[in-house]
Amino acid sequence: MKATALAAVIATLAVATAGAQRPRARFDVVETTIPAVHAALRSGAVTCHAVVQGYLDRIAAYDKTGPALNSLIVVNPRALAVADSLDRHAAAGGSLGALHCIPVIVKDNFQTTDLPTTAGSLSLQGWIPQRDAFMVQRIRAAGAIVLAKSNMAEFAFTPFETVSSILPGYTKNPYALDRVTAGSSGGTAASVAANLGEVGLGTDTGNSIRGPSSHQALVGIRSTMGLTSRGGIAPLSLAADVAGPMARTVADAAAVLQVVAGEDPADPVTIGANAHVRDYSSALRRDALRGARIGVLRQAYERPTTDTGIVRVFGTALADLRRQGATVVDVTIPALDEHLAAWTGGCNQFRHDIELWLRSNGDRIPMHSLADIIKSRRFHPTIQPRLEAAQADSLSPDAPGCRSRDTFRAWLRTATLAAMDSLHLDALAYPTWSNPPRLIGDLNTPAGDNSQLFSPSTGFPAITVPMGYTRDDRLPAGLQLLGRPWAEPTLIGLAYSYEQATHHRRAPASAPALRRSR
Repeated sequence: MKATALAAVIATLAVATAGAQRPRARFDVVETTIPAVHAALRSGAVTCHAVVQGYLDRIAAYDKTGPALNSLIVVNPRALAVADSLDRHAAAGGSLGALHCIPVIVKDNFQTTDLPTTAGSLSLQGWIPQRDAFMVQRIRAAGAIVLAKSNMAEFAFTPFETVSSILPGYTKNPYALDRVTAGSSGGTAASVAANLGEVGLGTDTGNSIRGPSSHQALVGIRSTMGLTSRGGIAPLSLAADVAGPMARTVADAAAVLQVVAGEDPADPVTIGANAHVRDYSSALRRDALRGARIGVLRQAYERPTTDTGIVRVFGTALADLRRQGATVVDVTIPALDEHLAAWTGGCNQFRHDIELWLRSNGDRIPMHSLADIIKSRRFHPTIQPRLEAAQADSLSPDAPGCRSRDTFRAWLRTATLAAMDSLHLDALAYPTWSNPPRLIGDLNTPAGDNSQLFSPSTGFPAITVPMGYTRDDRLPAGLQLLGRPWAEPTLIGLAYSYEQATHHRRAPASAPALRRSR
């Protein structure tokens, strides 16, 4: 719904009820959507205060108690006050944004002026930035509420699990409490999947939006490099970092992307992005798969350790795509292995990029260099080798290994587009992970991450959407669709059409609806 139309209907209600007692009934937020929240506000069934309270009640019941998901670092103590201000604004007939009263879970590498930002590290404990990340600015301007900051793999180092030094213990997968969430945006994924927030923001350098989304039956979008800003986000590698939405539905993910996409002068990679932003809601067509051509990219997932359960649910997903009218064919990127072998030398940009970010935040940030972080000893022991390797390598983006990487990436972009063009494909498909979520603490059995190569190396967009469950129908698996540059509308349409035909998403049993008090 357009903001003006939403404002009109809510304002009509608000004027009629201004000064009335706030509804006492809880708002059941389990598996709600952005349109459902707005519809409830329009109907007068709830206030924004009640929506936020519903999520706060679930956080209190499930994040540190009950199943103890351990997904959130800090909850915004002013969330209800912000909700009340939005209620007053609506009552006064003020214009309402596209994310009016939407509680958002924000990964802790996004700067927030009202909550600490630590990138999951004790070395940054207590630091509150003076400016919001660009995306945080955008969602607040659209009426969203930053409900909480989520746990993450410290400095976003690992795609496999979510553990940091700022929050003791692992973040648990709400579908199986002994399983990992993947990394590094696992806290965002676990909390959104368990209905502790409406939608979330994550970052993805090689996997970290799509992997956790796959492991927790969510939709995650890694957009075209340059469509969304990394401004005000602690980097892992600016050569591949992308930030974006994680949500329970394709429509909600598209709505968040609509708000956060666009040019940010502070992030040069986004210059010209406004020309590529589209109306993503118009892509939400149930028949988008009809006549589509999708290529199965077996090079992305076929390996000796690929899990047979994943192969089974992926086969069912391909059959579902065909049933909805898509043509599904195999596709190969010729000479891929040879070009991967030609990529020589390392390219560890972490020190270069993190120190740029630290310097951009002036004297108030407690660390000013990677050496400071290492010297502090205030980090999880598992990341010490990564920190020390980054300090020793000290590579800038123009180092020989980085140039070799960039040569490979340029080839892969050309080769991928050529393969798609040869078969007239709209998207490439493969399982987001080749294996189910591992047991917490298990770093020996196959992981199965399929997200590191194609989207990060090409800069092309990818979306993951729930495609079913393995291990006695308990552990989620995701279908990944990779598209051409700036083809977010195509991917959103295909994912939405598939989602609406299959409805694989379900709430985890570990965090059921709360009983209503009388």
